[in-house]
Amino acid sequence: MNAQHRHSWGLAFGLCLITLAVNLQAPLYTTYAQASGHGAGATAVAFSCYVLGVLPVLLAFGGLADRVGRRPLIMLALGLSMLATVITSIWPNLVALGLARLMMGVGTGLASATSTAYMTELLAGSDTRSAANRITASTSLGFGLGAALTSLFLSVHHSVVPGSFWLQLCLAAVAFIVVSRLPDPAARTTRAPMLRLPLFPAGSLPYGFSMLLAWATSGLVIAILPSVLARHNLQQWSGLSTFTVISCGLLFQPWVRRLQPARATGFGLLVLPLSYALLAWGASSGSLIAVLLGALGASSACYGFLYLGGLSAITAMAGLEKARVSAGFFLFAYIGFSIPVVVTGLLADRFGADVALVLFGLALSLGALVTGWVIVRTEAYVIRVSHG
Repeated sequence: MNAQHRHSWGLAFGLCLITLAVNLQAPLYTTYAQASGHGAGATAVAFSCYVLGVLPVLLAFGGLADRVGRRPLIMLALGLSMLATVITSIWPNLVALGLARLMMGVGTGLASATSTAYMTELLAGSDTRSAANRITASTSLGFGLGAALTSLFLSVHHSVVPGSFWLQLCLAAVAFIVVSRLPDPAARTTRAPMLRLPLFPAGSLPYGFSMLLAWATSGLVIAILPSVLARHNLQQWSGLSTFTVISCGLLFQPWVRRLQPARATGFGLLVLPLSYALLAWGASSGSLIAVLLGALGASSACYGFLYLGGLSAITAMAGLEKARVSAGFFLFAYIGFSIPVVVTGLLADRFGADVALVLFGLALSLGALVTGWVIVRTEAYVIRVSHG
């Protein structure tokens, strides 16, 4: 293995450990809520503190890497991931979880703001798709693997400080050392603009809204589903459902790359509500197979068809403003990852989890139907214009 590939895999290892910490505590959300005397609404609020950390960094500090370099930001993100794990180890409650999620959001925002450029620089001269593929693979694996590891350790011995916490701390420390030895070839400039406001080109809003629907679904699975599964003594499987709904979408990405962006997005909008219906029915009735199959289908949409299809579509519209247009796309995604999840959690406390899941499903189906209709109409108009 040459130096370029060795360095790129070192960065991928660091990114995986940063994202692994993000959902590490997911199987313990119900335990934290019970210890704090709160329900699904408060759990969803603590969960959504992650977005309060990531969005300001992406929007207000987008140019920080151009000023201080790429490597320091990755190292800072690793440090924040370790600190977040320590906080929930010492104080296993919802307040500590909210603070930890905020820190992990800041860390993920720092990593997201620089990872693509850094990986491209480490693989200078290689196909740019190699850099994107390694980032996608490492982060998708990390986001799901943390929850799966915690579930695995909890199945052996239930504890508010499972062995996965210590494993993350040890591996993140190794990753910190590995990243500290990576080259940082980018030139620094003190004149780089810090603020990079999102941009929404004509025709991009339906693709952004499709990501809002996708990440709202994955956020619900992570934050609220564990409490529903706990009613059927299936809470130990919540980590596996989180892993399935996030990381398994990676398996569908090679297929998605061969589809037209509009077709991939339309197919994802068809798959998402159907998969959610199966998942929600499985959670309410205690059918683990239905939950996992529904999570797999939702993952194909959330992190396959809708993610790559939408990103490809808005990138083609972006021209020279790719960074700002991408920021607009992920702004929709993170809004979906927070507000709908909090609202559904509050509805679960007020009317019960089953009613909340049904209401979310109705809103999801309506949103997918309208968004898909707009995309189809837009594509039909473009085809008519192109044929004169």
